[in-house]
Amino acid sequence: MSDFATAGGHWYLPDGTPYYTLIGANGKERAVTLRDARKVMARPSVTGIIRCAAAPQLEKWKRNQVLLAALTLPHRPDESEQAWLERVEQDWQAQGRDAADRGTAIHAAIERHYRGEPTPDWWEWVKVARDTLEAATGPQGWSAERSFAGPDYGGKTDLHSLAWVIDAKTKDGELTDKNCTLWDEHSMQGAAYRHGLGIPQARVAILFVSRDVPQAKVVEIPEPDLEQGWAMFCGLLAYWQAKNRYRPLP
Repeated sequence: MSDFATAGGHWYLPDGTPYYTLIGANGKERAVTLRDARKVMARPSVTGIIRCAAAPQLEKWKRNQVLLAALTLPHRPDESEQAWLERVEQDWQAQGRDAADRGTAIHAAIERHYRGEPTPDWWEWVKVARDTLEAATGPQGWSAERSFAGPDYGGKTDLHSLAWVIDAKTKDGELTDKNCTLWDEHSMQGAAYRHGLGIPQARVAILFVSRDVPQAKVVEIPEPDLEQGWAMFCGLLAYWQAKNRYRPLP
C-alpha cells in the first residue's frame, strides 16, 4: 500500500496512517474510494473536504494557462478546430505537469532536510527556505510531514512544532506581496491542521518558495482569519458528511 497521494483522493486510517492507495482485485494498485474507506473507518482529508467549496482563484489560473497556450500555438495549415483545441489542452496540461514536478521536487527536498537527510540537488532552495523560516519563527523543534487522524478528518502537515504550523507552497517566478496572497483555502487548511494536531492555539504561516529562483517568503495567517477559516471548514465538513452519508466513528 502506497502512502503517496493520488488524484483519486486522500484518506487516513484511524491511527493517522495515510491510506491513499490499495491493491485491487486485479492485483494492481488503485486509489482508495469512499467505499473502501467505509470498511476501515478511514478519515477524509482536509484538502478533500475543502474541495467542496468553489476555488475561483484556481479556476482563473487554469483559464489563464489555457489562454496563454492558445496564444503560443497558432493553427497549423489544414488543421481542424477540434485538433487545434486538443493540442492546446495537451500543451497547457504538459506545462502544468512540468511546474508541478519541479514544485514537488523542491517540496520533497525541504522535507528531507527537516528529516535530517542530505539534499544536494536543491540545496540553494532548501537553504533559503530554512533561513527565511527561522528568521520568521525563531528556532523550532520541527516535525516534518506528520500525518494525523481525528474523529472526523485527517491530514498531513508539511512542518509543525508546538508553536507553529507551516504549509509550504511553491510558486512561479520571483516572490512578491502580490503573488503571495493569502486565500480562504489557506485559512481553512491551517485552522483544520492545528485543531487536528491538538494545538489549536498554534500560529500558522505559509512558506512560499519560488520554483524558478532560490527565494522564499513566510506569510503568517492572522488569528481572525484562522478563526473564520475554522468556522468555514466546519461548515464544509458537515456538508461533506451529509453529501456522502458518511461520518467515521471510533
